[in-house]
Amino acid sequence: MLQNNAAEVLPAEAFAEGSPARPPVREGLPVPTLEELLPSIHVVALPLNVPFRGVTVREAMLFRGPRGWTEFSPFLEYGIPEAATWLAGAIEGGWARPAKAVRETVPVNATVPAVPARRVPGVLEAYGPVQTVKVKVGGLHGDLEADEARVHAVRRTAGDTVRIRVDANGTWSLAEAREAIRRLSQYGLEYVEQPVAGLEDLARIRGFANGLDVAIAADESIRKTGDPQRVARLEAADVLVLKVQPLGGAARAREVAQSCGLPVVVSSALDTSVGIGLGAELASSLPELPHACGLGTAALFREDVCATPAVPVDGRLGIARPVPDPDRLVRLAASPERRAWWMRRLSDCLEELRHRSRKD
Repeated sequence: MLQNNAAEVLPAEAFAEGSPARPPVREGLPVPTLEELLPSIHVVALPLNVPFRGVTVREAMLFRGPRGWTEFSPFLEYGIPEAATWLAGAIEGGWARPAKAVRETVPVNATVPAVPARRVPGVLEAYGPVQTVKVKVGGLHGDLEADEARVHAVRRTAGDTVRIRVDANGTWSLAEAREAIRRLSQYGLEYVEQPVAGLEDLARIRGFANGLDVAIAADESIRKTGDPQRVARLEAADVLVLKVQPLGGAARAREVAQSCGLPVVVSSALDTSVGIGLGAELASSLPELPHACGLGTAALFREDVCATPAVPVDGRLGIARPVPDPDRLVRLAASPERRAWWMRRLSDCLEELRHRSRKD
């Protein structure tokens, strides 16, 4: 049974400014064969405490490389070209030596999905003390009244000193974004993440938001455009949100951060603790990390693949690579039908990566 609601996610074309970049596997790394991966592959289905972007059960594929466990978990509605980039990131995570860490822990925000305001205290309780909270807003059927009530509940619950950021995933029109930012800015926003889809509109809304002392962060605009540097050239954002799998690996993410020259937030894509560990490694290697990272989403799962999930302690997350618990891998295994679906997807993505490598 599919547990992603594709209607809640905008298609890649909504963000494209030309053809999306489709990098091969990181230079020097092999594209493993299906037979090489098969002995360690596990497909899991993790139930969430509350729906997140239409997802109630998160499916992911885990496998082990020479450097440890890694994760391949593109959302179900993504096509093979985009999913293959996620696989390139997963292969890097299992085969490449991570960059040198410059910090032992990374600051992490709590994440509040698009829940009714009355459920906000319960969501925040799972995180313990944090200094930053990210709130999901917008959506294709977004309700600004509900969004404002949710943000208000976060401010009321978390207190005046906690930083609040909101994420619309590019679902607002330009007019909707202006009205939403105007209303939500009264609660003291650190930034608004991807309020609109197109880069030109993102640049326009940044000028408006900065006038209200609100910064703009780019997420989908970074990974769904063929030229991430256009975000910086168009002055479309104040902050970059980087995710390891969607960008094709940590090395690619570091290249984007360096070339764009903007402050960075490392975030998960509703990863298991294994994927969150890859994000934490990236965050630990960046020369500067001025904002809390969006790597606390393991707290949204009812159960995780690790006996000790990668959840923040006092708002910070360690950088040790999490190792799945064998019993949990068995107990949380997806159905045979879903495993077969993921195996077909893996095979198609491996072929896509081999094709890219031959072209290069």
